[in-house]
Amino acid sequence: MAVEIIGKGFLSRHLEAAFGDRHPDTTVICAGVTRTTSAEIADFDREAALVHETVRRCKRTGRTLVFFSTASDSMYGAEGCSGHEDGPVYPISAYGRHKLSMEAVLASSGADWLVFRLSHIVGEGQRPHQLIPSLTAQVRTGQVTLHRNAHRDLLDVRHMVKALEGVLAIGVRHQVINVASGVLEPIERIVDGIEQRLGVRASRTMKDVYVTTTRTSTARLRMLVPEWNEIGFGPEYLPGLLDRYVGPVRGEAEFVGQAARSL
Repeated sequence: MAVEIIGKGFLSRHLEAAFGDRHPDTTVICAGVTRTTSAEIADFDREAALVHETVRRCKRTGRTLVFFSTASDSMYGAEGCSGHEDGPVYPISAYGRHKLSMEAVLASSGADWLVFRLSHIVGEGQRPHQLIPSLTAQVRTGQVTLHRNAHRDLLDVRHMVKALEGVLAIGVRHQVINVASGVLEPIERIVDGIEQRLGVRASRTMKDVYVTTTRTSTARLRMLVPEWNEIGFGPEYLPGLLDRYVGPVRGEAEFVGQAARSL
């Protein structure tokens, strides 16, 4: 019997391919809300009902339930947040408040559980509204809208799977764990990299919004999965992500020529 994965989206496909028949006593919910700003009450209600039903079943059958929460600004983007799993959090959106409430349901359920607070995961098969596909589509049109001074923690889906595999393998339970690179990339640098790979310089509309930048702590994950310290989340991590999932950097002449035609 293989791990039970609920959902048929981006994360579930990568987990199914990686886990195979391992972790047969584990259920992973990959069918939750993914839109941080445009989700509706009905979306939150559906995810809550799924979590409630699944955690009851896992308690009855002795399975471990894995829930994906968020390490985005929706959870850590307010004054007073430490970025640590045990630190104070003041979610700034309905999305963040919903995810935190689902964490509380698991913690008081009596079932075995794990919560992984994910940063912005990047990989093949993402939905158009997610960060890199959305920015890429905007750059292709020649017009991109950004929040001034915004930063994002980006993580390759392959490394996310590595983190989950490592934590499950050592039998950790009843923990909230940040799964992130721990590096905050300026949104302008991300767009610069996408432009270089598409050969298009987009016109940028900058919006002034209140931003609190909090780095996501990965101390707990690095302690549990020592291999996390060897990945190398340095200055070349972002270019490597964009090379893999957007494409190689275009030649300088081609970039300048296309940019001139797009203005």
